[in-house]
Amino acid sequence: MTETLHTPPQSAAVPAAAEAPGTPAAPRKLKRSIGVVGGTLLTLSCVTPASTLFVVVPDLFSSLGTATTLTIAIGALLCVGVAFCYSELGTLIPSAGGEYAMVSTMAGRLAGWLVFVLSLLVVMIVPPVIAMGTADYLAPLVKIEPAYAGAGVMLLATLAGLLDLRANAWITGIFLVLEVVAAAVVAVLGFAHAERGAGSLVDLSVASGSGDGTKTVTAMLIVSGLAIALFVTQGFSTAVYLSEEMENPRRNVARTVLLTLGISAVVLLVPVAAITLGAPDLAALTGGDIGAMVTAWSSSGVGTFISLCVALAIINAGIVMVIQNSRVLFASARDKAWPEPVNAVLSRLGGRFGSPWVATLLVGVPGAALCFVNLDTLYGVTGVSVTGMYLLVAVAALLARRGGHGAAPAWRMPLWPGIPLALIAVLAYVLSQQEARYLLWTGGIVAVATVYWACYLRPRAATRWLVTVPE
Repeated sequence: MTETLHTPPQSAAVPAAAEAPGTPAAPRKLKRSIGVVGGTLLTLSCVTPASTLFVVVPDLFSSLGTATTLTIAIGALLCVGVAFCYSELGTLIPSAGGEYAMVSTMAGRLAGWLVFVLSLLVVMIVPPVIAMGTADYLAPLVKIEPAYAGAGVMLLATLAGLLDLRANAWITGIFLVLEVVAAAVVAVLGFAHAERGAGSLVDLSVASGSGDGTKTVTAMLIVSGLAIALFVTQGFSTAVYLSEEMENPRRNVARTVLLTLGISAVVLLVPVAAITLGAPDLAALTGGDIGAMVTAWSSSGVGTFISLCVALAIINAGIVMVIQNSRVLFASARDKAWPEPVNAVLSRLGGRFGSPWVATLLVGVPGAALCFVNLDTLYGVTGVSVTGMYLLVAVAALLARRGGHGAAPAWRMPLWPGIPLALIAVLAYVLSQQEARYLLWTGGIVAVATVYWACYLRPRAATRWLVTVPE
């Protein structure tokens, strides 16, 4: 078990100014300013179903064809169990550290550190990769290189991330409405131009390489695709990162996690099913050019409208991801993960907005630079990282009712311990079926992180990696 520091309430009889000299400063806390609605808007924006639909799902169509809807549905079903784990752990451990705070507290310091490394991989890679997709959807108005478009989105998201969460909840809420409208238009057009029946959603066919024939999608391909399917619906975990800034987290974290998963699954699955039914032929579906299909179903004007909505959705996702990721860095510094000068800089909160401004800049600016790097293999690394992270969260959920944690006031998942046990088995199997090169890349990074743990953090157990859980 890690040493977990709970921030004690300030005594009314002893003002802060009267504390004895030399008393250690209380860990910095983020301001509680959002409820279920604000948290859901921010979290849904991180799931960003429209940009996922237009940027990530086409890759699934190319390898899974008509089995894409089924694969995403299975991934969403697995995410229900994961969401139960997040909801229980997030109400027990409402910290901006998210997964690493939960796993450190329940499963030990090393497990929490490894989860932190996996989450850092995800949060640093995904924003620039998605941001570079903006160029394709700005094409009706302006031609711009993907790297420059992505860098611009990351810098814009960084500026927005310096504002307080309440302001960002409204900004992202407006963008979210536009992307839901885009997804709804795609769904209506796809169903209205259906070329095949509902049975095609489970006929497991994909166009062959030549485009003239068809191949059957095997069960192993579906299992391999589950890592990406988990990735496209995994944004609900943002609610846990925001738990330290939520009013009444014991109640609102679970509501936000489960509500977000339900909404995002519907917003994503319905258009995917509609595209599968409405694609002119299997070759067009496998090609995954959703914009071209929308234009063929309607007009160039509607296609332009959808493209611009998707561009806004990507910007929206960038804002929320920068907000989320900066909170992770802030929390790691507050929990003494780094040498003291680094901790002091990363834990700084800025002005009247109270945002972790240094951590925000250190997420957004390198993210802009990553847009100029070849990131071809990083979707695979992200899928492995998400699966491994969920696996460790499930282990933590299995241990969440030991000792005093079992009696603590928190939201409790149904069917415990069956759900975490089943998740551990399934996720371990999914992880074993990923490509060796992605496993090696991720494993190598985890190995380096383990060396840092063994050489720096573990010998300084009394002063480093002390997970803070604010009251």
